Amino acid sequence: MSDNKENKPQGSTAQEDGSGLPLFYKKPMPLDAKKHGNLSLKKNFGFGFTEGVNAVPVNMVEMPQICHHYPIAFSPDENATPVAILGLRDNENLFLDANDGWEENAYIPAYIRRYPFIFSEIPNSDQLTLCVDNVPNIVEEGENQPFFDSEGAPSELAKNALDFCKSYHAAAQQTLEFSKAIADSGLLIEREAQINVAGNRRINFSGFRIIDESKLAALDDDIFLDWREKGWLPIIYAHLFSGSQWGHLTRLLNMRLEKEAA
Repeated sequence: MSDNKENKPQGSTAQEDGSGLPLFYKKPMPLDAKKHGNLSLKKNFGFGFTEGVNAVPVNMVEMPQICHHYPIAFSPDENATPVAILGLRDNENLFLDANDGWEENAYIPAYIRRYPFIFSEIPNSDQLTLCVDNVPNIVEEGENQPFFDSEGAPSELAKNALDFCKSYHAAAQQTLEFSKAIADSGLLIEREAQINVAGNRRINFSGFRIIDESKLAALDDDIFLDWREKGWLPIIYAHLFSGSQWGHLTRLLNMRLEKEAA
């Protein structure tokens, strides 16, 4: 990477390879007791699946926790998806260590904790079905962490995954309403972060939006009161407070640059 290369958030609800699949997922497979009674989830597969991603979507309800660990930005598209920034360079997650572990004591976004499970919509139906990412480093044959018991009923693992995906889906729907309101409000502005790192180098990080505080202060009273009624104001303030975490990312990057130079 050149010193002044422009870097952008790469996290999205869809992969950038044109597959149309959600971020991280390669082969989501609907779980079926008859077909997958012999399959299990591999133990301790770690967070290696997040390698090369420098931003992930976050839900509105977790932003008060996210803001203590990551900068929160909004995607530049019409969806204005809130995302946690994980890294300052392309294809780099600063919270992932060499052993596929996560930075100690850092909150892990729900989008990451949900993996490898996800809901899939059944065509021409409102029904959702539980899927797992059927890739070799995640799914295996055996009985270590089975998806179904010997009678074909969902295991505790599958039940817990189903409950988590239900909660995530509900939170994501709430976030869509919030994001649309923020996008339509005119409060978002394009932002570029200029990060000074070791060796008198500068990294430009762009392609994201933030809420402009001056525009927020001038927000119509009726809209402000409506957002207060909906409980959105603490979420907005969490986004604003998260700006202090750019410094944390800079420290993490400097630590990594020192290791790369050693």
